[in-house]
Amino acid sequence: QVQLVESGGGLVQAGGSLRLSCAASGRTFSNYALGWFRQAPGKEREFVAGISPSGRSTDDTDSVKGRFTISRDNAKNTVTLQMNSLKPEDTAVYYCGVNIDYRGRLKSPGEYDFWGQGTQVTVSS
Repeated sequence: QVQLVESGGGLVQAGGSLRLSCAASGRTFSNYALGWFRQAPGKEREFVAGISPSGRSTDDTDSVKGRFTISRDNAKNTVTLQMNSLKPEDTAVYYCGVNIDYRGRLKSPGEYDFWGQGTQVTVSS
């Protein structure tokens, strides 16, 4: 069992920045791939960004390229999503997830075994 706790959401104006963090339990954190997903009302959960266990490989969805950066600190069991140049369409609940058996795939929610409770991000125009 892995427990995840997200923080850092809030209300921000378009063009602003937020930094989301996710703290994970477990002594084998460095073995897990991690991802950030988001879900807007009435929509399916969608991939935002993911990072391999070592941190050497990352991926993100086209709509956030050049604006969002995922990183991890294996010593602190945390994964972070730095979000810059935020747009109203980024408004959603953001979730971090743990992929226990990483096989090179980061984009599908089905690859993730545990999720945090989510944190709301609202971007006003």
